[in-house]
Amino acid sequence: DQFHGAKDLAIGIATEAAELLALFRFATEADVEEALDQSRAEIQDELADILIFVLRFGQRFDFDLAGAVRAKLAANERRYPVEVARGSNRKAP
Repeated sequence: DQFHGAKDLAIGIATEAAELLALFRFATEADVEEALDQSRAEIQDELADILIFVLRFGQRFDFDLAGAVRAKLAANERRYPVEVARGSNRKAP
């Protein structure tokens, strides 16, 4: 727990997410497709790092992450009904 304060874990999440993003920075769609194939292990490692920090944050500070995911999916379903949102990446008001 000494090195797993909320701030430290949040920094870890952001840092690892930035490392994932760096794998795609300035990439064209073709580059992304190639990276998903050729850099799969590296991408998977970064995703694992992010997930570890997220899970540790939830565990350390008693967040119900499974419940939060279910609630967020339900909220998104209400906010972006399939019949309205399909085919659009616009953010709802």
